[in-house]
Amino acid sequence: MTPFDHSAMADDEFSAAITALSSAFGDPTRRSIYLYLRNSPSKTVTEIAEEFHLHPNVVRHHLERLVSASHVVVEAPSPSSSVGRPAKRYSCADDDLAVELGSRRDDLLVALLERALDLLGPEKAEQMASEVGESYGRELASKMGGSDTTRTVQSAMAAIAETLTAHGFAARAENSGTTSSVVAESCPFGEAAAHHPVLCAVDRGMVSGLLEGLGAEGGSTSVHLRSKARGDADCRATA
Repeated sequence: MTPFDHSAMADDEFSAAITALSSAFGDPTRRSIYLYLRNSPSKTVTEIAEEFHLHPNVVRHHLERLVSASHVVVEAPSPSSSVGRPAKRYSCADDDLAVELGSRRDDLLVALLERALDLLGPEKAEQMASEVGESYGRELASKMGGSDTTRTVQSAMAAIAETLTAHGFAARAENSGTTSSVVAESCPFGEAAAHHPVLCAVDRGMVSGLLEGLGAEGGSTSVHLRSKARGDADCRATA
């Protein structure tokens, strides 16, 4: 008897889930129609076609995909005194679908990320995580007013803590002597970081990128990281 391969089964389930989501939401027009129905339920094919300047047959094709995946439901047409068959109306399946879809999407993305990290290996994965964090940090800094070489590291770290909090880190700034730290009480990566501590390099990269982008004292300050995922007492980026 062939041994039962749990990893192969997980890969098959992951592939099937990706295929199902791609089929339902992989097309940008289909996503737009779904979002339109979320905000404006009970629409006919004609109304949707007019909204997006599409041929009704194209709209029907997208609706059929969404209905078959149970993301959209067809409402029974109301009796009408006018001549002709009453038009079908379409709405999202339920009000909680967006949350469920977001959760499902996040689970799939985390699974995909973890698989990619395994394939890269720890050294390349950490380098990639740090580079992504730095790039994103610089982008965030550009939205916070950009470079200011008169800004102190302490004031920059306070602003960075607020920014990271807005991104799910529940961060605060702490000063100690000549150093300043951003301490994160929450990790948006969840269990993925516990399984793959290299993800913590994103945190260090973001703080480095933010400091550079904000121009704090020249923008050349090095950042040192501690993280619970690596066995430290807290998650802390210190400059």
